[in-house]
Amino acid sequence: MAVGLLCLSAPAQAQTVTSDTDSTQVAAGPTVPDSLRRRERLLGIRMSRPTKAVILAAVLPGAGQVYNRKYWKLPLVYGALGGTIAGELFYLDRYREFRDGYNARRAGLPDPGPRSSSFTTDAAQQQALNFYRTQRDVFFAYIAGAYALQMLDALVDAHLHDFDVSDDLSLRWQPATLPTPSGPAAGVALTFTLRPGSSPAAPRRF
Repeated sequence: MAVGLLCLSAPAQAQTVTSDTDSTQVAAGPTVPDSLRRRERLLGIRMSRPTKAVILAAVLPGAGQVYNRKYWKLPLVYGALGGTIAGELFYLDRYREFRDGYNARRAGLPDPGPRSSSFTTDAAQQQALNFYRTQRDVFFAYIAGAYALQMLDALVDAHLHDFDVSDDLSLRWQPATLPTPSGPAAGVALTFTLRPGSSPAAPRRF
């Protein structure tokens, strides 16, 4: 895709340009990224590369990163999921212990928990129970967030897979003339070209 900028100077007086036919310039419609045009298969179903990447990531965390060949992201994916799952299991275990101890104390039975039994009052035990319940719910949300984030990462990488996102972009200038009511006007045309990495497109002049 190219974006052109034209800076006009004073009208040229040397020569008058005539034309027998009018020229019509039709603006091209929006181009579809190569990542969406390219079709692939998953279990016999045709789909775009981003769709396949996000489905793989949803079925197995990290599979989307492997499909996009971003292997270095696997430790980040499993580190985030492993850490949040470990936190969830920790607070879930504490919550269950304090819940059972609180219920046993209210029923007049001895508290079986090794930690909850150290709380001497019902109010203190209730406060600890509420704390562990809240942390359990928070870490469950963290797990969902980490899972969704690795899916989003796989989707974005699949979209960018076929595009050149480096700093080596094409920018060139050249002299240009445009017809004006008072005659041809001289100026400079700047052409800024963004090319898909797999199939560079020719710059368009404006």
